[in-house]
Amino acid sequence: MFTGIVEEVGHIRRMALSGNSGQISIRARKVLEGTKTGDSIAVNGICLTVVSLEKDGFTADVMAETVRRSSLRECRSGDPVHLERAMAADGRFGGHIVSGHIDGTGIITSARREENAVWITIGASPEILTLIVEKGSVCVDGISLTVAAVTQKDFQVSIIPHTGAETTLLRKKTGDLVNLETDLIGKYVQKLLGRTLPPAGSMQSKENEPSSLGITLEFLEEYGI
Repeated sequence: MFTGIVEEVGHIRRMALSGNSGQISIRARKVLEGTKTGDSIAVNGICLTVVSLEKDGFTADVMAETVRRSSLRECRSGDPVHLERAMAADGRFGGHIVSGHIDGTGIITSARREENAVWITIGASPEILTLIVEKGSVCVDGISLTVAAVTQKDFQVSIIPHTGAETTLLRKKTGDLVNLETDLIGKYVQKLLGRTLPPAGSMQSKENEPSSLGITLEFLEEYGI
């Protein structure tokens, strides 16, 4: 589990992909502290498992699903990447609950400065946007950000000077891909509201009642919720 607070900006040393899978090697410093083989590190928001450690970096395996879902397919040697170690059990949640499992990518469509902040607009698919809400949280390239506005085709975040200085987001250009992870709790709520409830105990489906019903107001009233 991560929090979306970037610890450092590393650089890709080598991308070794055969087809859509392979390994990625990254130059890093801070995230190596206390890290051992088998630990997880978020790379631009992607949870990767460390398979080997060097004095100035680490290597991780990359599977095809990760490449398909993320911007890794666009990465090249020398590219900067956001890095965050998995959260310690006694750590603070500086951002929000981030799993490191990318839902897909978005495209930066515009950037506009307003006094000390920069508004970034990111286009995304309807499947992703349905789980993004105004004033909720979204993870963009591993950065925990507050959603300032959302429409049917894109959403906006406002980047404060500290975030701009500590990450690469403001260096990106219109048309660049970014990794997106929507709120984990929202995904579970969506799943529960749309799923079929198993017939068990007091919630046994009535005879001839459609088994595909989701949660409705009538259902909640019937079971005293």
